[in-house]
Amino acid sequence: MENTKVRTCSNCEVGHLEKDTRDIKITRQTRSAVVSNVHGFFCNNCNEIEFDDTTDSATRYAEAGDKLVLANRAEAAATLKVQRKKLKLTQAQASTLTGGGHNAFSRYENGISPPMPAVVNLFKLLDKHPDMLRELVS
Repeated sequence: MENTKVRTCSNCEVGHLEKDTRDIKITRQTRSAVVSNVHGFFCNNCNEIEFDDTTDSATRYAEAGDKLVLANRAEAAATLKVQRKKLKLTQAQASTLTGGGHNAFSRYENGISPPMPAVVNLFKLLDKHPDMLRELVS
């Protein structure tokens, strides 16, 4: 016999959790994926999910999210590398410019570490306004 007691959502503390199986769309930055047949308890107010620990739903959800994060990181790494080369900077020069360690750009461009948003934003600006580089390095 299934427990029919109403459970309050621990996230919003307003909604009620309802046991269900759903296809869940997850989004990380600009990428999305759908995880099919997610079993768990879904909040009718804030859409929080408490995964059913008798299934692999939580694992599949986490793996899908990780794939999106890694794809975003790879895209950011490639973009940063193109922007740096367009500015004719070495990785060491770019690291000095942004205040990172001596091999920070190597880690960024190889996808080992995600660059700080300030680094990404700076290189977006420099990509559009390369003449600003002279002001920063002089």
